[in-house]
Amino acid sequence: MTALEFGYKIENLTSSLKPYALKLTKDGEDANDLLQETVFKAYNNRDKFQDGTNLKAWMYTIMRNTFITNYQRMVRRNTFIDTTDNNHFLNSSSSIIENGAKGNFVMNDINAAIEGLKDMYKIPFTMYFRGFKYHEIANKLDIPIGTVKNRIHIARKELKKGLKVYAN
Repeated sequence: MTALEFGYKIENLTSSLKPYALKLTKDGEDANDLLQETVFKAYNNRDKFQDGTNLKAWMYTIMRNTFITNYQRMVRRNTFIDTTDNNHFLNSSSSIIENGAKGNFVMNDINAAIEGLKDMYKIPFTMYFRGFKYHEIANKLDIPIGTVKNRIHIARKELKKGLKVYAN
């Protein structure tokens, strides 16, 4: 196919490509830009087009890939990465006094709730809380791993029920 024939066929396809460009961009000006870029790329790569294949499908593919590339480029360009240190102090003063009384009350209540659990639930729960894995707890207590999981689950449920005062 000669360059003139190729150009004529592309010119006839632009009217059917325009609605697809509008669908992708949702803006008339952007659609015109996308269509122009698609036609430009098709002319530049006409040596890659094989006679006998569907030119319309080839053009749609060029348009879709161009849109995706432009979109990704726009997203990268609009991504803002803050490289500054986060040294923002709002309402800061030279001395800060913090009252730890509430934290002490909460910790006392949590410890009391844990101590209130039956040993069959408390022991696996505290081991898990200290960092033991399920299989390590099962081996240490000589019980099945499913039982360990169940007992930890029940302990959590009991603690949640006992400490519901602190739920938001």
